[in-house]
Amino acid sequence: MARMDPYRNFRFRVEIDGIAHAAFSEVEIGASVVDVVEYREGSEPTSVRKLPGLGKAGDVTFKRGIMASLDLFNWFHAVTTGDPNIRKTVVIVILGEDGTDQARFVVRAAWPRKFFVGELNAKGNDVAFEAIELANEGIERVA
Repeated sequence: MARMDPYRNFRFRVEIDGIAHAAFSEVEIGASVVDVVEYREGSEPTSVRKLPGLGKAGDVTFKRGIMASLDLFNWFHAVTTGDPNIRKTVVIVILGEDGTDQARFVVRAAWPRKFFVGELNAKGNDVAFEAIELANEGIERVA
């Protein structure tokens, strides 16, 4: 029987509207949750039924070292100026040991809700980073 090891968390690729962006050092997919609606009919005993309510997709955060590219900031800036074409499809691809695509997470109708730059410190030697947090309308694992 073949051995089934889990995938490593450091081998991934990000695609934004079909364009690969491999320069991200961290990706965090927030928890998706379903609200619980508690319900009780008057004739039932003193216990409560729990029904599924609205589902909410978690935000997705990308971090990368600051580079000359302004693509992430320009996307965020488009939101602040009211551009109607801000929503994009984002795909996070986890790669296997051999570099082939193994798992895909599709983030639908994503748009930046927060853009931030990490701490700058004249005494440090860390890489300066920028990050973007995306609101979205659903995350689905398709492979």
